[in-house]
Amino acid sequence: MKIIILGAGQVGATLAENLASEANDITIVDIDRHRLRALQDRLDLRTIHGNGSYPEILHQAGGIDADMLIAVTNSDEINMVACQISNALFRTPTKIARVRSAAYDTTEDLKNNPLFGGKSAFNIDQIIRPEQLVTEAIFRLIQQPGALQVMDFAGGLVQLVAVKAYPDGALVGRELKDLRQDLPNVDTRVAAIFRRDRPIIPRGDTVIEADDEVFFLAARKDIRSVVPELQKVEKTYRRILIAGGGNIGARLAKSIENQYRVKLIERNQIRCKELSEILDRTVVLQGDASNQDLLIEARIEDVDVFCAVTNSDEANIMSSMLAKRLGARKVMTLINNAAYVDLVQGGLVDIAISPEQATIGSMLQLVRRGSIHAAHSLRRGAAEAIEAVAHGDARSSRVVGRDICDVDLPAGATIGAIVRGSEVLIAHDHIKIEHEDHVILFLTDKRKIGEIERLFSVAPTFL
Repeated sequence: MKIIILGAGQVGATLAENLASEANDITIVDIDRHRLRALQDRLDLRTIHGNGSYPEILHQAGGIDADMLIAVTNSDEINMVACQISNALFRTPTKIARVRSAAYDTTEDLKNNPLFGGKSAFNIDQIIRPEQLVTEAIFRLIQQPGALQVMDFAGGLVQLVAVKAYPDGALVGRELKDLRQDLPNVDTRVAAIFRRDRPIIPRGDTVIEADDEVFFLAARKDIRSVVPELQKVEKTYRRILIAGGGNIGARLAKSIENQYRVKLIERNQIRCKELSEILDRTVVLQGDASNQDLLIEARIEDVDVFCAVTNSDEANIMSSMLAKRLGARKVMTLINNAAYVDLVQGGLVDIAISPEQATIGSMLQLVRRGSIHAAHSLRRGAAEAIEAVAHGDARSSRVVGRDICDVDLPAGATIGAIVRGSEVLIAHDHIKIEHEDHVILFLTDKRKIGEIERLFSVAPTFL
């Protein structure tokens, strides 16, 4: 596809890197020449210097025949106006914009927001909301104690969960095929294993080692049964302390305060007053989350999860380290700088949450062609989990009517599960793929994405 990306910041650059590696024609626009030069030095793409909302700049970028416009600059207004102009002048088929501010949420039902979509004000086909995506990611991690990453597929019927294998896990030091013996009433599948940052395609005789990062698929209801096989059982979380009362902190507190005992620390007095009015059951404390006395006063030693979600990576890391030293059971830290993520996760903090990766994953599912219904970026972009919908019949499709073992998957790809209606079928060789099945795949080599898209495409003769 011919894709124009507005904004060469972290999200724009990472998205360009992902898409350029898949043989797309990418043009990236930014007002910062240094960012553009750095991208052009390492990626096969075209760069345009200028403001992405100017008609002339969009024309120079190839707007006249672009298949897609992705606006991810730091300005909501530039992103929205660019989509509007691209539609008015070039009739660009697909327009995606990142909109951060909740001030543009004119209705509770975002799908029916009169500002976006269809013939409305800005003619934006898809809105990406980073704060909402990060909040949802943290919420899933709180719901699944012990998980490093949790991804929903098929409306949440099935989940892909990443956990770190510890020496006290029942399956550590044993072969994967023993998992069925340990859990005779639970059907699950290990989709991939990362050992010392290298992917391993799992087989029945694969032996799980301590410190392996294991990705497994199971029906949502069965996830809690599988985690103890890989690590010590963690009790359900009850007490949550949130550091930072910005958009993410406020959204998170609002979404969990009826299920957990929540406290929130915010240093700005005026913001504290606002938070106390919009939150019903959350205890709001004014102060600095890196203040030891305040954390002790908040009874940090009793906290199950400490979530640092301020706008400062350094403040988040420092407060998380202090919270951990003072007795917090688990710390989750929001980190915008991708270079910090691998440095701190598993050492200084338990889980590092990257807004960039949450946003990229959401965008990938919008960019994927063919019958790709959802996509999630894993391990900071090293791998990808895909939900593809099978269409057609045995004559028009290369997957429908075939047993899983007969599907011609590219190297590094595995099928983990099939969702048929409301039924979750963990992948086994004898299962036959049917029309309208949702197929969950794990791909360790992202260069093979195009092959997956073609595999699930349907012949033009199919009606």
